[in-house]
Order: sequence, then C-alpha cells, then structure tokens
Amino acid sequence: MTVVLLCALGVGGATIIGAILGFAFKNISHKFSDIVLSFAAGIMLAAAIIGLILPSLEYGGSFGFVISAVGILLGAVCLNLIDKFVPHLHKMMGADIESHGEQNERLNKVLLFVTAIAIHNLPEGIAAGVGFGAGEVSDALTVAGGIALQNIPEGMVIIGPMLLSGVSRGRTFVCAALTGVIEVVGTFIGYFSVAVSSAILPFALAFAGGTMLYVISDEMIPETHAHGSEKGATFALLVGFLVMLATDFYI
Repeated sequence: MTVVLLCALGVGGATIIGAILGFAFKNISHKFSDIVLSFAAGIMLAAAIIGLILPSLEYGGSFGFVISAVGILLGAVCLNLIDKFVPHLHKMMGADIESHGEQNERLNKVLLFVTAIAIHNLPEGIAAGVGFGAGEVSDALTVAGGIALQNIPEGMVIIGPMLLSGVSRGRTFVCAALTGVIEVVGTFIGYFSVAVSSAILPFALAFAGGTMLYVISDEMIPETHAHGSEKGATFALLVGFLVMLATDFYI
C-alpha cells in the first residue's frame, strides 16, 4: 500500500513539478513554446498508442478491436463536443470576459488541451492502480514511470498559454494541479476496484487514447506549425515519441 501511495503521489506530483517549471519559463518565444509543445505531443502520442490503445486491445480479448475502436472514436467525439462548449468555460476560469477574438480563441484551445489531459489522466491512473492491485508491481511501476515522465512537459505547457489568455496565476496553478490530482484518484480507484476497473479498463483506455489523438491532431500539431517552426516542431515530436518509446522498452 505504501508503494501505491508513493507512486500515486509521484505521478500526480510530476504534473505539479511541470507546472512550477512552467511558471519559471512562462515568457518564452513562440519557437521554444512550439518545440516544448511538440515534445509533449510526441510523448502523448506514444503514451496514447503504447500505454493506452495497445493495452486496450490486449485487455479486450476477442472483442479487443471493437472495444478499442468504439472507445477511440467516442473519445474523439467527446473532445469535439467539449470544443463546442469550451467558449463558455472562460467565465469559470476568471479570464477577462470582455476580451474578444484571438485571446478568447487562445484560451478555448488551452482549456480544451487541459480538459484532454484531465480526461486521459483518470484511466491512466486506473491502469497503474490495477497493476498494483493485481500484484503486477513491476509492470505497474513501468506504467507509473512513463506517465510521470510525460506529465512534466504536460504541466509545463499549460501554464504560459493560460496566463497569456487572462487566467490568474492562482487559478492557473490550481487548474494544472487538479489534472495531477485526478491521476492520484485514478490510481486508488484502480487499486481498490480491480474487478470493476478490469471490466471497464479496455474501453476507458481506448477512450482516453482517442481524446489524446484528437487533441494532438486537431490542436497541438496545427498550433506548433503556425509560427514558422515546422521542422523543429516535427523533430521535437519525434524526439518526444522516442523518449517514451525508449522508456517503455528499457524500463
């Protein structure tokens, strides 16, 4: 139980560490921001495929493909629907509601990104928790380590854009921290409810993978290719993907 607690706090704390780093580097150039965001996109892409979609296929058994396909598509549809309602979220975040145009559009994209992170953090935490609950400590530690690694740049890239979009420093930090807390909660849900989470895990993993693929393709890649840094952003994405791939292979 102590190991589960430490891993849960480590996974959630990685997001907070990333958020703190994000405050330190909030005033960064478009080029550097695109590189960091692309690196995070590469990590998210690898995590979506290796840590979510492939396990979903495996856990789903003979119906693995159907469950995974439905989960991925519904995850993408869910993010698309959220995208339509995101314009109303800036009031909740305390942003300047009198601002118009580009600033609100920027905030909407950031909140969609944060929402995707929050959604995929829950089943990721469940996945790690299930491993501990089932006694597969080594596999669970590998999953937790990979998740923590990707959570640092995720936490970093949230901060600057939210501040630039009019959200206060306090609300920005709380929002970033909550995405990590969700993962801690997911870890304990998985640990204490192995039977239940094992039944829903294939769909939950695929759903999370779908949200990640949607936001990578619809938001992150277009954003990182909009300021003249296409080549650097592309290679940063590949490096991020390889970092996650190496983590899965060697650890």
